[in-house]
Amino acid sequence: MDNGSTFVQAFTILFREGLEALLVIAALAAFMRRADAAHRIAPIYIGAGAAVLASLGMAWVFETYYDGNHNDLIEAGVMLLAAGLMFYMSGWLFLRQDPKAWQADLNRLAGQALGAGTVLSLAGIAFLAVFREGAETVLFLHALARTAGGWDGSLFGGLGAAALALVALFAAMQWLALKLPLRPIFRMTSAFLFLMGLKLVGAAIQELQEQALVSVHDDGVPTIVADLGFNGSGEALGVQGALVLMAVAGLLFFRSRRTETANRANPAVSR
Repeated sequence: MDNGSTFVQAFTILFREGLEALLVIAALAAFMRRADAAHRIAPIYIGAGAAVLASLGMAWVFETYYDGNHNDLIEAGVMLLAAGLMFYMSGWLFLRQDPKAWQADLNRLAGQALGAGTVLSLAGIAFLAVFREGAETVLFLHALARTAGGWDGSLFGGLGAAALALVALFAAMQWLALKLPLRPIFRMTSAFLFLMGLKLVGAAIQELQEQALVSVHDDGVPTIVADLGFNGSGEALGVQGALVLMAVAGLLFFRSRRTETANRANPAVSR
């Protein structure tokens, strides 16, 4: 394998596998900075750093005991847990999208707005976002090193270039977040986490389908679904559709309660 091909493959592996995790971490960090809670970002980075170490350990386990093959059931479990945390944080952010209400929350950051449970959830999301990709990335790179004749300069060069690209993307997201109004940041982060949660649910179902634990029916499903990186089976789309309906029902309930509260506070307006 020539050096140029090794460079491109190493770059592609790290950038592709790291992009989704970085987007999650960058979105959470941007939200914290924009909400004047930058001092609470550390758990996010700690969770991501711990996931890197855990990924190396899991990669060693896979390499030693599973001949380099990842365990589909473990991966499905990690994905479902990550999806659950993302749905939770998505709803948490959506309920606090009102700048006036959020400013009131800022006055009691230590107690309610970003309490221990929420901070642990942020750290958990960061950990799982990195961990679910990390071990697989290490195994891919190990396989590439085997076929390319070792960990040479072109392989490390590709990894370095990918790391720089990811850092530049992260910095751009943080800069953009500081320029946008508060409400769009909350809404975009909430929507992004919900979409990522849906994608993880589909990916977890795919892992179970590969183990023949869940059936596969993909007749009539548009190919664009798979092209976008989603599970294109009817089973996955059915579960994801149910989750979307639950979210819509929650949104309608939230809006009705907010309208009811506003009418009680201003009875003259509701007449």
